Amino acid sequence: MPTSRFPAKMPWLRLRRWGLAVCVLITSLAGSATLLHITASLPLAARLGLLMIFVLTFSWIALSFWSAVSGFILCWCRRDPMTLQRLDHHKPDDTQGIAQARTALIMPIYQEPPEPTLAGLEASCRSLLEKMAQREDDETPLVDVFILSDTQCPEVAAREARHVAALQQRLNKSLCIHYRRRENNHGRKAGNIADFCRRWGRRYDYFVVLDADSVMGGATLIRLIEKMHAQPEVGLIQSVPIPVGQVTLFGRMVQFAAALYSPMLAAGQSFWQGDSANYWGHNAIVRTQAFMASCGLPSLPGKPPLGGELLSHDFVEAALLRRDGWQVLLDTTTTCTFRPAETADSYESMPSNLLDFAKRDRRWLQGNLQHLRLLTGSGLHPLSRCHFFCGAFAYLSSPLWLLLLISSSIMIGVSALNGAPNLHSQPLALGLLGVTLGMLLAPKLFGLVLALSHTPADYGGRWRLMTSTLLEIGFAALLAPLMMAWHSLFIGGVLTGRAVEWDTQPRGERSLSWKEAWQPTGWITLVGTAWLLALMVISPAAGLWLTPAWLGLVGSTLLVKASSYPLGKPQQRRLDLWQTPYQQNVSVIEAYHHHLAQALEAPVLTAQPLSLLPAQLPGEMPVQSFQRHRLSEDAFSAPRTEETY
Repeated sequence: MPTSRFPAKMPWLRLRRWGLAVCVLITSLAGSATLLHITASLPLAARLGLLMIFVLTFSWIALSFWSAVSGFILCWCRRDPMTLQRLDHHKPDDTQGIAQARTALIMPIYQEPPEPTLAGLEASCRSLLEKMAQREDDETPLVDVFILSDTQCPEVAAREARHVAALQQRLNKSLCIHYRRRENNHGRKAGNIADFCRRWGRRYDYFVVLDADSVMGGATLIRLIEKMHAQPEVGLIQSVPIPVGQVTLFGRMVQFAAALYSPMLAAGQSFWQGDSANYWGHNAIVRTQAFMASCGLPSLPGKPPLGGELLSHDFVEAALLRRDGWQVLLDTTTTCTFRPAETADSYESMPSNLLDFAKRDRRWLQGNLQHLRLLTGSGLHPLSRCHFFCGAFAYLSSPLWLLLLISSSIMIGVSALNGAPNLHSQPLALGLLGVTLGMLLAPKLFGLVLALSHTPADYGGRWRLMTSTLLEIGFAALLAPLMMAWHSLFIGGVLTGRAVEWDTQPRGERSLSWKEAWQPTGWITLVGTAWLLALMVISPAAGLWLTPAWLGLVGSTLLVKASSYPLGKPQQRRLDLWQTPYQQNVSVIEAYHHHLAQALEAPVLTAQPLSLLPAQLPGEMPVQSFQRHRLSEDAFSAPRTEETY
């Protein structure tokens, strides 16, 4: 078992973390002092209530801002966020002995349409084979592929098996493709992966996890294997997956935003997280022995939604690995260097419209709120607790913002009735609002500056890039109040005991009708309109001041409907805005579309025999405890087996 230490290749890691904490603290204190001065005329109880809400939300903004500042500086200087070395002169990892290491490429699936799912997997496999053939040395990794099906519908399973058998035949002489279907889906995705580990985990040194909508190029797969093999103290390396493939207005905007901002934000996170990064559940490589010894998931006491099976298992698995001394890294060495997209080929799909996006967010919200129960877990690293809290607060911030808006509206109304000057008329209030908006917009502007200075052609040129960014900022501003309302509603549902099912998410393109858009947003539009009218009667100036909040609510139905409109792919030139470097001339994505078109044009109708699964090599994956933790050198040989929380 590795020792829990900061390696020399991550210099000043403690200083980075303390520096970030100090910057966030100073920013939060300055904002809080300003708010206390602004609200000096209010009753003490009102001031304290506002201060508590403000401190939480403003500190959250400050953390995001200073993390983005770190990422901007690193990307501008082309520095590795962990080692701080120049990436232009980055030395390749030692790959000696990599040919003896065995890696499983696993794809857990559940009721997925087989054509796009296996088209993505085939594109990944063929890209891996191509990169392995290009290597001049003999150190090529040994990789087997496992399709781990939890599909319960017999008709879907039969169709799935036919497509897998056809894929096995196409890659028969190049790569071993294995297919296993469970009769039940106990434990969902986490249980699916645990079943693989218990049956075949001891056959493999590492495994790479792909989601049903993941596509990874061979360069990234080989790089992750090499990095893992060269660093025996590392338990997991997470890549930065970029969304691709959607053609709706919503999908194109979100993909553009991810391409423009995600590399910089990931670099900033990696800078201070260091060896205690997070895990997002896919497009990552895991050390099998470490995972099996550390990541057997318990169930939470009580009933869903806050009890029962852990839904957002990936955060928990990262925390358990870190607890046992394994490093968890976020790999940003290609996404933050502005190299061609071929070197940063880690991709995923995403929902095509706001309704499907919100449904996915509702599932994640329920899983992340469960993490609040693990904050006091025994032996957890402080940053693991931070990941748990931040993941939950990403959703809890919505009702806090809502409370802040309600409180502000009430104070405006009371001030107007008493003939007192409104808070929004005070210069300090306007200054605090300006600073807050500036901190919210800064990460987007940082991303724009980096792209303008390094790779504007990848986004269609400087004018298209700036226009696309301004429109995306406007779209995000309209979207924020709508998501605030939805998240507040979802949290209310969780707190009243309404659990959601963790079913397969829609992944294909889907344009919405007006009826579909109105049903989940009509109440938001009506409430937003009523709020606007009340503000305009009481204080027109306040209504203008709060335009960013009410505009997204009033226009929520139009926003949902219009953003689901299909624009077409960037190369179709129907609209040249929101171009990204990850959807133009990227071979692995082109291969995915090619294989998908072939599967749809010539469906597999005849069942072929499936290849035999490899011999099992059973291994233990003991269930962990959050109530006690005993870190010892014999943890592998004397595992805990009690099923306890």
